Amino acid sequence: MATPLTATRLLEALRAEGLTVHEVRSWRTHNRNSKGSWGPVNGVMIHHTATEGTDSSVDLCYDGRSDLPGPLCHGVIDKQGEVHLVGNGRANHAGLGDRDVLEAVVDERELPPDNAADTDGNRHFYGFECINLGDGKDPWPAEQRLAIEKVSAAICRAHEWSERSVIGHKEWQPGKVDPRGFTMDGLRDRIKGRLAKAPADVEGDRTDGDGGGRPLPPKPEYPPYEPFPGGGFFRSGERSAVIAAMGKRLADEGCGHYRGTPGPDWNEAHRKSYAAWQRKLGFSGKDADGVPGRVSWERLRVPNS
Repeated sequence: MATPLTATRLLEALRAEGLTVHEVRSWRTHNRNSKGSWGPVNGVMIHHTATEGTDSSVDLCYDGRSDLPGPLCHGVIDKQGEVHLVGNGRANHAGLGDRDVLEAVVDERELPPDNAADTDGNRHFYGFECINLGDGKDPWPAEQRLAIEKVSAAICRAHEWSERSVIGHKEWQPGKVDPRGFTMDGLRDRIKGRLAKAPADVEGDRTDGDGGGRPLPPKPEYPPYEPFPGGGFFRSGERSAVIAAMGKRLADEGCGHYRGTPGPDWNEAHRKSYAAWQRKLGFSGKDADGVPGRVSWERLRVPNS
């Protein structure tokens, strides 16, 4: 769960990921907040417009239709890979979906089938419409696929989410087919690879077999520090050398709550030790709950394991 990004922070996050972003009309104050809550936000939802043409698609998503007022999303991703921001706040894009899917997104775990429509998705998801007819024949240019990846990664970075916080409309609401033309699992794999590096360190992209782009293979040498593995990594039953290395660093920083040498299994001692590290950095409340976030993790500098 997270507080929605401000308009300025959203714009900064997208541009920091290397995206070309256009601000459409009064997008910063354009929303449906008067009709319902906006937030806490839990993820990013990807759609296709079922339209063609940039100007007409952007205008439609800003203004909406007679039966569904705009904004119909937060941003439109065109065929050239450029982003057009049309709303900030609650938007009419997700509709009612499956509560079990929302819970899986919150927990950052594998999605269950979407077989119910009992939960307001407009409150919980950022929405991005990608210009495509959705007929299975309209192509997805490499620039557009890369932009979808970057947009998703940018918001995940800003909220310290993993790639599992990104879903398709078809994974949320029964009967929906969008986005059609690439797989969401393939997209999430590419987002995962992008999140493992800082935006400036992500290399060029190519087209892969499922119709999407992915970063080139990483350089053979290992980075000096472990990249943030995502908040969902730190849960009961997880065992990894990364966790042991984290524990040693926490002990070195004087934040250890261990009776012996930190082990590889995530447990309460690790959580208490990490909470002490978060407090040392000045975090409090939910930001010092002992579950690693991207900012505190990067400052800890856990050696590559």
